[in-house]
Amino acid sequence: MAEELKIALVDDQSLCRRGLSELLTRCYGFNVLGAVGTIEDLRTLIKEEPDLLVMDLRMKPIDGLSMLEQIRKEGCIIPAVVLTMSDSEVDLGKAIRAGVRGYLLKDMAPEEVVDAIRRVAAGELVVAPTMTVKMIDMLRGDQPGQEPKNSLKLLTEREREILQLLSRGESNKAIALTLSISYDTVKQHVRHILNKLNLSSRVKAAVLFAKEQGTPEDDESISGKQGGTKQQSGK
Repeated sequence: MAEELKIALVDDQSLCRRGLSELLTRCYGFNVLGAVGTIEDLRTLIKEEPDLLVMDLRMKPIDGLSMLEQIRKEGCIIPAVVLTMSDSEVDLGKAIRAGVRGYLLKDMAPEEVVDAIRRVAAGELVVAPTMTVKMIDMLRGDQPGQEPKNSLKLLTEREREILQLLSRGESNKAIALTLSISYDTVKQHVRHILNKLNLSSRVKAAVLFAKEQGTPEDDESISGKQGGTKQQSGK
């Protein structure tokens, strides 16, 4: 007999957690280890080694992708599926770039959700049927309705905080002290910022931020703020 698929559910709404838990528990081959709404509870739940995370996207105080990013940094490699109300191609793109294995919508039929989760567990990348065309458009390149590759809207709140400090010429060490986080964490955030914005240097990222704020500056002026020396993304 095949082993049960162990699932951890993450949603900040208790009604959604309960409904999805009851749905999957009634289905053959699923073992719902727990349903939680906070990252602290998720950290505890993943110690039970689930095979799959099924996560909401827009949660408070921390959204699903930011939560996923944090546990990935902490060593969690469990595959994840997003189950959300958002049919935005921007959210779809963020989720795919974050490495999720499925993007499902809460208005899908229950049997469709169950089937999609089984397919993800079998190794497929699955998106809701109504999102298929949007994913194809996204893979073809920037399309109307999508955020451009260098849009600051792609960044998390923490990444925007760090980019704002970068635009002021702050070093990674100074940023770490200001935000009370480690130096290595700042380095990692800077790398993520550059990857998301498709930029090659922190100076270019700072210029992009300055332009968005309505105070355009060139590369040389921002480099001067940083002491006149080049800083690589990992420093």
